[in-house]
Amino acid sequence: MNWLRSCFCRATLVCVALTACGSLSVTKPAAPVYDVRSAVVLSGPNMPAELLSGINDRVNAAINATVRDTVLPRVVLTIRVVSIQKGLGFQKDRNVVKISIDAASVEDGSVIAVSAFDVTSIAADPKLADEILAEDAAARIRSVFSLSGRGR
Repeated sequence: MNWLRSCFCRATLVCVALTACGSLSVTKPAAPVYDVRSAVVLSGPNMPAELLSGINDRVNAAINATVRDTVLPRVVLTIRVVSIQKGLGFQKDRNVVKISIDAASVEDGSVIAVSAFDVTSIAADPKLADEILAEDAAARIRSVFSLSGRGR
């Protein structure tokens, strides 16, 4: 009886180990990639112009630098700067901007992708906060939509 119990425990241990190893090899499906043709940055009132133009210039420069070898769905981006908070944290050096993006099809104008995220940056000099936030937000957008280049 002890022999049977021992074999059962070993077989169970082997099955659990194989199951654990099998789940490690599962890969997530690749995120969809689009051929981004242009972008426009929008916001509500009282948003720093330096932030808006910085994001717009960097993202559009990255779009122009991106070359696609395959045919992908063509989209235009509507980037909304929802809110901005400056001077957060103990040292008043953290800044947060909330971004919302709609990717609309060039062919029929329907929205085929939506993304929203917060970008946090640290700027010791408050005069540079908008420029640093613009670069960090543009970097995140370049990453999400697989765009190349740093922009400026």
